[in-house]
Amino acid sequence: MDSNRVEIDPPRPSGGSYRWTVCALLFFATTINYVDRQILGILAPLLQSEIKWTESDYGWIVTAFQAAYALGLVAFGWFIDKYGTKIGYTVSIVCWSVAAMAHALVRTPFGFGVARAGLGLSEAGNFPCAIKAVAEWFPKKERALTTGIFNSGANIGAVAAPAIVPWLTITYGWQAAFIATGAIGFVWVVLWVLLYERPEEQKKLSKAELEYILSDPAEPAQAKVSWLKLLKYKQTWAFVLGKFMTDPIWWFYLYWLPKFLNQRYGLTITNLGVPLIAIYMMTSVGSIGGGWMSGRLIKNGWTINRSRKLVMFICALCVVPIVAASQVADLWASVLLIGLAAAAHQGWSANLFTTASDMFPKRVVGSVVGLGGMAGSIGGMVFSASAGYILEWTGSYLTLFVISGSAYLLALLIFQMLAPKLSQVTLTMQGTP
Repeated sequence: MDSNRVEIDPPRPSGGSYRWTVCALLFFATTINYVDRQILGILAPLLQSEIKWTESDYGWIVTAFQAAYALGLVAFGWFIDKYGTKIGYTVSIVCWSVAAMAHALVRTPFGFGVARAGLGLSEAGNFPCAIKAVAEWFPKKERALTTGIFNSGANIGAVAAPAIVPWLTITYGWQAAFIATGAIGFVWVVLWVLLYERPEEQKKLSKAELEYILSDPAEPAQAKVSWLKLLKYKQTWAFVLGKFMTDPIWWFYLYWLPKFLNQRYGLTITNLGVPLIAIYMMTSVGSIGGGWMSGRLIKNGWTINRSRKLVMFICALCVVPIVAASQVADLWASVLLIGLAAAAHQGWSANLFTTASDMFPKRVVGSVVGLGGMAGSIGGMVFSASAGYILEWTGSYLTLFVISGSAYLLALLIFQMLAPKLSQVTLTMQGTP
């Protein structure tokens, strides 16, 4: 039998639903994460006029976030695996909430770069924590759906931000937008501390649900391994390169899309909201749908390998039409093309994230996700810095959309070459296969 096949007969009753409370916490944390992250992109046309930064200045401000985010991912991956998900998430969201509010104090491009670096360093804990929590709280057949649900918080955050930030800015000023949204994280921390424990330690969890959560075959006892030793495995590189090649496209949507709509169609802060909300509502469908689809295939008897990769291939194909987004004259035709690509990215991301827990033991998932996230941020740094200069040189977004449309198919080809069967890694004392 294929080692990646998940047995589905006989079905095992879940015995409760507390694990979905955990999923809800992860969803809201990711929502807050993206509200705080996206404010700069929404305010960019206004701040560009007020702060007097250039396209290349803005590219470097975005790059500062991504450089710090890359470092933070590695640090938090190690920190979470060592100290646990509960402590790791608490530290992360407290620090990023403070950093988000600190944006209200700066008045120069350099100041925004420093504030973004602080935000990037601390926001880096979100996804390693969330993926590790999913690995702890859900059996493999539910992980892609769960990841898709919590990851859709990124889309809801991206919808909420253009809905509330323009109003806050027009009514109270752009500084108030940073302060008000940054403060929300402290409310979540209280709920997290009260409600989260590992399944084995959660007294509110029924015995039947605990047995269901732990229903996957037990992982063999394995040696400790550093994140540097993880780089000796092809499976690590499959995940890392997948993130390196496709994460920058999502960063591009977050930070450059409002500027694109402003430049191409003349939208300002007062009328950016509806197109952005439409795009990110589509991404919610992609995130949950992509996770649900691979989970459904697994429950129908497909191997994990075939299920994940088929969905990733479909998503990669759906991104390709974005190449035409900068060429169409009609605003809503462009919004539809971008929305389809962004939705496909989230479906891709839900499955790519889940491959980390498919291929690696739970106790190193945080480190693997951290390495992949670091690679994605490095790719984003290169893409963002280049984007500023490309726009100054060409005055067109065509080149950027061509790169966006082709990245996923190439990434999937490389992933398949490095991890053809999604085989689970057995860690050894020397850290070698």
